[in-house]
This record gives sequence, C-alpha cells and structure tokens, in this order.
Amino acid sequence: MWIEIAARNLRKNWRRSLFSIFAICIGFTAVNIFGGFTEYIFENLRESFIHGGGNGHVTVVKKGFLDQGRIDPVNYLLDETIQSSLRQQLDKLSGIAVVGYQLRINGLISNGEISTIFVAQGRQFSAYEAMREQARGIVSAKNYQGKSLLDNNVYEIGLSEGLSRALNLTLDTDGIVTSPTVDGYVNALDFKVAQVFRGAPEILDDKLLIVSLAFAQSLYDTRSVERINILLDEGIDTREFIRHLQQVCLTAELDVDIRSWDELSVFYNKVKNMFDILFAFIFAIVFLISAMSVVNTVSMAVLERTREIGTLRALGANRTQILRLFLIESGLLALIGVTAGLVLTLLVWWGIGESGLTWIPPQFTARVPLEVYLVPSYLMLATVVFLSLSVIATLSPVWRANRRGIVDALGHI
Repeated sequence: MWIEIAARNLRKNWRRSLFSIFAICIGFTAVNIFGGFTEYIFENLRESFIHGGGNGHVTVVKKGFLDQGRIDPVNYLLDETIQSSLRQQLDKLSGIAVVGYQLRINGLISNGEISTIFVAQGRQFSAYEAMREQARGIVSAKNYQGKSLLDNNVYEIGLSEGLSRALNLTLDTDGIVTSPTVDGYVNALDFKVAQVFRGAPEILDDKLLIVSLAFAQSLYDTRSVERINILLDEGIDTREFIRHLQQVCLTAELDVDIRSWDELSVFYNKVKNMFDILFAFIFAIVFLISAMSVVNTVSMAVLERTREIGTLRALGANRTQILRLFLIESGLLALIGVTAGLVLTLLVWWGIGESGLTWIPPQFTARVPLEVYLVPSYLMLATVVFLSLSVIATLSPVWRANRRGIVDALGHI
C-alpha cells in the first residue's frame, strides 16, 4: 500500500520528480563514464610498463642499485654468479611466465660525420617479445617501422624517430657507437639500423636506442646485467610472490633488492594519484547536485502536503509511517534515476566504442582508439551511494514536518 501511495505521489508531481530523476541519471552516467575512462587509462599504463616496456611484474636488482645505481651503475650490476644463483632459485618457483635480462648503456653514437649522446636498453628480445605477446589493449599495437629485432642479430639495433632524423640514419644504414667499458677503457661497435620506433616524447626522443643484450654487454665488455625482470602467470598475487622470493633469496644469501612493477613505475603512480583526486572531486560535485535536487523535491512535496500529513496523522498514522512513506518516495525516485542512468551509461559506452574516436594518451606518440570500460564495482558503488543519498536527503525535511502537531498541520495553508 505504501509503495502504491508513494508512486501516485511521484506521478502527481511528475515535473518535479522528472527533474530529480534527470539529475540522478546524468550524475550516475557522468560518474561511471569518467570512472570507466580512468580504468582504461590505468590498465593501459599498467600494460605499457609491464608488457610494453618488458619490465614484467617483478624486478630484481643488486642491493643499493635503486639509490646509487644511476650515479655509479658499474658497481651495482648483477654479475654471472648472482645471475646463476638467482636463476636456480627462480626455477624452483611456480607461477613464472617469462624471465628477461636488461642492461642499460649510454655513450656516443655517430653516423661518421656527427656524433651525439645516446641512452640504450639492452634487451633479451626473445623474453621481451614473449612479454609483449601477452599485452592487451593499445600496448599490443605496432609502434615501429622496419623489422623485429632478434637476439641472434646482435648488431642490428633500433633508433627512436628523433635520433634517426638528427643523424640521418634510416633503415639499413650503418653507424657506430662508443662507450667506456666497465673497466674504464673505450670501446666501439658498428651497427645497422633495423628498426625506427616512436620513442618517448620530448627530451628522450633524440637519444634512445634499443639493442640486444649481447650488443650492450659487448660494448661494456661485461657479462653482468642491470636487472632481471619477471613476468608472472595471470592470477598470481605479485605481493605474495615477492614475499616468497625475498625469503628464498635471503636463504640463498643473495644480496638483491626485489620490487614490484608499481613501485618502479613513477609515472603510473603520478597519473593514478591525479585521476583519483579528479574522480573524488567529480564524485563530490555530482553527489552534491543530486542531493540538493532530491532535497528540493522532497522539501517541496512535504511543504505542499503538510495538510495531507496532518490528515494521515489524524487517521491514526504515526510519525514512523509518515517517514516511511517519504523514504519510499525518495527511494523510488533514486531507483528510477539509477535505472535510467544505467541505460544512458550503456548507450554512451556503446556509442564511444562504435564512434571510432582516437586520441594520443600519455607516453604515446601515435593515435589510439578511445575507449571507456564498464566497471562493475563503480556501477555498484554509484547505485548504492545514489540510493543512500536520496534516502538520507529525505530525513531532514520529513523530520521537520513530523514535529508539527496534528491541528497545526491540518490548518496549514
């Protein structure tokens, strides 16, 4: 009975009810579309670092490397003894998909006429490609010209587009790199350009190289590596794996530091913190507007129906029943608004997916499809919050109306 009465009251004041439903619908849609967009950003940043960058979920470096390695990298490399011992321990663990080795190098690169500085990643291309094959979303897109780099083609390298333009080194052209070895001697190696890739924007675009691990080790005259990257199987808890690996390394007396991908990805953490703050502001603004709309609707309904409240009280309805009536009304109002918002969210999500819109996200240089994800947890959270908000917003005006005496309410004009 109470639900039927509440529905009739909403229909009777349909213009005011429609305004509140519209506010809740738009707020629900805005929150979930923005939330879906942020989740799209977060996932692709994660994929970019873990799979696209070949960093995996877990990185092992020598103790102290993260603090002093940039200043004195030679003294913080993992030598062959540590590599061999660590690999033996890793072979005993389950849940590992790929293990890759990296050695970053720097020096001078020349086309025979002019020279400039370079920064290069020496990679195990087989491991790197194995990680990229598991990438999802925009990270899996090809971002280079030329051919794939292979471990056995040691002297074939990749150049960033900016460096290629600066030195006029195109595909299949030759050049030379020089750098001090780990022992302080000067070494030089010839190379052939096999790949030109879209590098990071701005400052590093004219300095980046990608070389094989063997090329990097040959230039530095060492068998050491800078880091060991571990990609875990899907569903493996990274934190739990790190705790286990730390215990294993401690038992084996390996002087290493083990970090998860999110500890090393500074850019990801900064972007996530920024979007979290934006999301909190949008949530607060949307909820405030929706709450004010519901309060306005209920307050006007209570004011206009003061004599009705007095009549119900005179007929035997108590204050709790009056409160229940208005709570049901606001709950129905929110439920209709949330349902409409869910439909609108699905329509906007579908429209964006079918529109073919593209954009250039952070740390990308090529246009990629614009997407919005449907996040069930956001949909559930928004539903609960909007329903709760509507009910809570009803309490104050109804409580004030319930305090009036029956005679006073019946005489209200």
